[in-house]
Amino acid sequence: MKIAILLSLFLSSCFIAYGQSIIDVRLKNQLDSVMYLDQKYREILSNGIADPTQQDSIAKSLNVEAKSIVKTLWEVQNSIDSSNLVFVENVIMRFGYPGRTLVGEEACDAAWHVIQHSSKIDKYLDIIEKAAVEKELPFRLYAMMYDRYLVNNKKEQVYGTQVTRLHLKNGEIDWFVYPVKNPKKVNKLRREVGFDLSVEDNAKRLDVKYRVVKISEIM
Repeated sequence: MKIAILLSLFLSSCFIAYGQSIIDVRLKNQLDSVMYLDQKYREILSNGIADPTQQDSIAKSLNVEAKSIVKTLWEVQNSIDSSNLVFVENVIMRFGYPGRTLVGEEACDAAWHVIQHSSKIDKYLDIIEKAAVEKELPFRLYAMMYDRYLVNNKKEQVYGTQVTRLHLKNGEIDWFVYPVKNPKKVNKLRREVGFDLSVEDNAKRLDVKYRVVKISEIM
């Protein structure tokens, strides 16, 4: 009897009800940690370390010189990304994509982030699409990954989610939305997959330019 009670308590701590499904709490918590690590330095690096105090603080915590902090952070983040990818690939091999049914609403996009930041989008794009069609993760996330897949293969994107940069002759960097396949329909397509912002407004949010250009103009 005691063993049965203890087993019941253990199982209840590992699984919770989510709608008509049973959530794997242990896996959810692991993916929460994966998500935290995926974003640990990425946001700082994406926005740039403008605050010298913050730069000195991070450098001190990592025991490196402040002047090499960006390089060091990318090295640390890349190492984290590699470990996260190994974990996520093992999860997918065992369960399929860990979506809403398995880990709930909050953790269902963790594996997506890891793959989106990897070099294995080609390998997992079909799995991500299937998960999106089955409503295991938001369809707009598949759209973002599909755009990145196209950009990686030097093709025009569909939904206008990816940005690129050009190094200008005066030494400045020009950031803008990567060429879109059908500029006249892009906002309609964005709405259909769940984006709230138009491609123009999203460009403003990212503080980049949106203009209609062809791939041949940037290659």
